[in-house]
Formats: sequence, structure tokens, C-alpha cells
Amino acid sequence: MKFQAQRGTRDILPEEASRWRTLEKVVRDVSMRYGYGEIRLPIFEATELFSRAIGEETEIVKKEMYSFKDRGGREITLRPEGTAGVVRAFIEHKLYSSSKVTRLFYFGPMFRYDRPQAGRFRQFHQYGMELLGTSEPEADAEIIELSRRILTGAGIDDAEIKLNSVGCPLCRPNYNERIRQEVSKKLDRFCDECKIRYRDNPLRILDCKIETCRGELRSMPPILDFLCHDCRVHFDAVKARLSLLDIPFEIDPGLVRGLDYYTKTAFEINHRLLGVQSAIGGGGRYDSLVKAYGGPDTPGVGYSGGCERVLDVLEALGRQDAEASGLELFVVAAGEGAREKCFVLSSRLREVFRTGVDLTSSSLQSQMKMADKLGARFAAIVGEDELKSGTATIRNMVSGAQEKVSEGNLVERLKDLLGKPPHPTLSPEGEGL
Repeated sequence: MKFQAQRGTRDILPEEASRWRTLEKVVRDVSMRYGYGEIRLPIFEATELFSRAIGEETEIVKKEMYSFKDRGGREITLRPEGTAGVVRAFIEHKLYSSSKVTRLFYFGPMFRYDRPQAGRFRQFHQYGMELLGTSEPEADAEIIELSRRILTGAGIDDAEIKLNSVGCPLCRPNYNERIRQEVSKKLDRFCDECKIRYRDNPLRILDCKIETCRGELRSMPPILDFLCHDCRVHFDAVKARLSLLDIPFEIDPGLVRGLDYYTKTAFEINHRLLGVQSAIGGGGRYDSLVKAYGGPDTPGVGYSGGCERVLDVLEALGRQDAEASGLELFVVAAGEGAREKCFVLSSRLREVFRTGVDLTSSSLQSQMKMADKLGARFAAIVGEDELKSGTATIRNMVSGAQEKVSEGNLVERLKDLLGKPPHPTLSPEGEGL
């Protein structure tokens, strides 16, 4: 039987993984500059955690969640998104008690039973950030700026920000009723899902991807015309703060996002190179979610970006910088008598350098080919002469230049050649070698 990765999943091989680490480093560095701390969440949670937050009638809950009963009969779901888990942890660990404002970021795989296509997988990866504890518009602007700065740090400086407000529990019902009135005149023209949304959550019809349904609502006035005073003031303030930061954005009245927990600000970041499915990520404000989970009345705002989509854009732009991951050094045994010495030497050199060594009793020629194939920049060759003189021959794998160096000076000479700073665990004299 031949096993393959399951449909909608993929292997990330070493060469590509280095690009992922580069992106993760950008996310981590930028987030920490803004004062965000990393949180690592469980991959599965109680099913109700997601169904309550995301919405029982959303596509995610109804069709896309990987849910099952564990051996104890508990309803469990592989996480389809990150915010619900962050909020659960925020309440469970009483993070609100240590600081008025809590800033968190995360990475990890998410799971949705969706139709696999370009940039869309059943196991996909997100990075995200959540800011809890303030309802001020500056928080919304900070999250949007942070999400944009991560993209520019990764090499994407032409992403587009779409912005909207989805109102609050005070004003949104009025807009839902207006949608219901509009749809009732031509309900038979809408898809079956929209007919259910018409009954349960009319605003969700705006999120339908079927063009005929979207077309039927083009004459609808935008939700911005129905905002209450507080929502309007907040939205105007968010726009003003973004303008102060010189962040361009486009108002998109049809943007409602796919999750029920959003209130007020909703936004998406898109890129033209992704085609129809152009969203790199998105987010918004969720002022009622913490309280809905039994926590204190705490406002929040957050964003999540799709790692695969960011990397797809970077590839299309020709910006595929990868974290340096190739070998810096390969230790070569020139003769059977040097094998034991090289084995020990490679172990100690690995305290400082990315170092390879042969474990298959290969010939000198085969070891040099191996070093070249693995991308080693230098080879440290030890043969009978080197054993007698207490030296190693350093060979530049590109130019072929060679020089003999004493064991005591080997580390420092390699540092010079590789441009590495002094290492705190080994002295300049190479103690330990």
C-alpha cells in the first residue's frame, strides 16, 4: 500500500521550511517590537468554543469544522481559527488581572474541511495577534498597522487594506431587517444557503460567494448608513488614526467577514497576485466575545494572516529570501584512522557552526561530494598528516583555496572566514577542541 499526504494537506520540505522560518521570524520580531507576547494554543478545543463564537449558521461551523467525539464522549474540534482559543486562555488564566491591556500573538496550523484549491488547504497555517482590554480606536489602528508592517517586513509593500464597520448589537438589527425586507421580494433568486441566512442571520448573505446572490443585493444601501452614533464615531476615529499613520485603505461596505463575533471594525488585507481569492488575511473588533465566554466585559480586536498566502505572494513577487540553513562546515576524514577524531571534532564544532560529518565510511572523494551537495561553505579535512601535527586543513568549497590551521586556532579562523561573531562558550584559543 502506498501512503500519501491526505487531500488538502502537504509536506513542507527542508528547503521550503527555511522560507517559513524567515516569515515566522518577521512576525515574531515585529510583534515583539509592539509589545506582543507569544501564546501557544492547543490544536483542539471543545466544539462549543467555536460554534458559540463563530456562529452556528456560518459555513465554518456547519460544513467545515473537523469535529469528533473523543474516547470520553466529549465533543472535540480541531481549531478552525485562533481567536476563540486566545480568548478562552485569556479567561482561564485570568490574564486580565495582570495588565489592563493584553497583547498576544500566535502561530499554528488550523483545520477546515474546505475544497482544496490554490492557496487553500484543509490544514493551513496562520499567524495572528490579539489586543484585549481597550475599545479605543487607536487599538484598531495599531492592529492594522502591525499586520501591514509584518507584510512590509516580509517583502510585500503593495497589499491593499479594505475597511468596514459591521455595527454593534444596537444598530445591526436594523440593517438585518432592511436586508430581510429586500431579500423577501426575490427570495427564490437566492441560493439555498442564503435562504437559511435570510431566516437566521441576514447580514451573512453579504458574505455569500455566489455571484448571483451578490448581484441581487447590489442595490442595498451600505451598512454604514445604519450605524448608531457610537459606531459611526468609532469608525470615523479609526479612519482618522490610519490617516495619521499614512496607512492607505479602501472602504468596502460589503465586507462583513465570515465570523459572527465581529463588532464595529472589520478589515481585510488583499493582494492582486492571489487572483479571485485575494485575501492574505483579515480581522476586526470583537467587543462581546470575552463576556459571552463567561469572562469580564473586555473589548478586543485582532488579526490573522495566512502563511501559505503570504508565501505565495512572496514567490510571485520573486522575493523568496530564506533563513540561512545550509551547512557552514563539513568535517572530512581522509583515511580510516581519522574517522574517530573527525566524529569527536564535528560534535565540538557544532557548538558554534552548522556542521556535517560522514557516518557511512565513505571515501574522501565521496565525502567531498557530500559536502558540496549539502551546500557546505567549507570543509575541515583531517588525515594522517593532520593527526600527527594537530592541525586541520580548511578548504573553501567554492574557490578550492586551502590552508592548514592548528586545532587551537581552528574555531577562530573559521569564524573569521564565515564572518561570525565571538562565541561565548568557546575561548579564542579553541578550548574544548
